[in-house]
Amino acid sequence: MDDLVKATGVSRHGIYATFGGKKAMFLACFDQYQQQVVTPAFEVVEAPSADLKSVAEYFERQISAGEAAGLPGPGCFVANSAAELAPSDPDVMLLVKRHNDRLKRGFAGALTASMPSIDEGKASNLAEVLVIFTNGLWTLSRSVSSADPLRRAVRNFLHLLSDNTK
Repeated sequence: MDDLVKATGVSRHGIYATFGGKKAMFLACFDQYQQQVVTPAFEVVEAPSADLKSVAEYFERQISAGEAAGLPGPGCFVANSAAELAPSDPDVMLLVKRHNDRLKRGFAGALTASMPSIDEGKASNLAEVLVIFTNGLWTLSRSVSSADPLRRAVRNFLHLLSDNTK
């Protein structure tokens, strides 16, 4: 908040008043993050043509962005919110759930496209595991100075996934 006050020249009170309070400001930031970061990131797995290569591309794009920004990085705003705020805030919990459900739908579609014989239930279950892996990966990005362990984890996980879906 101090950085925001310095950058804008507006007082804390003025900033909070504009948004209707601290929580309302946080929720507005969450919404902006969804629009500006998440939607462009998810487009590769939400595309009608998405497949397992698209899932690998999603991870690579995100890892490359973290690498360009400098690792260790701040992690994912949504993953951080899930860990720090969602357990005690039902509004944040709902937003995190919507985010994860959206990613799960994208992953399930990509799995189904890659493996037409997979049944919907199995695709959904595997997509759920992929979401959990994703959140863990972004948490790990907060404690590594190189992208190598992130890429290795993705490569190994996708290899295991493709072996278990044949």
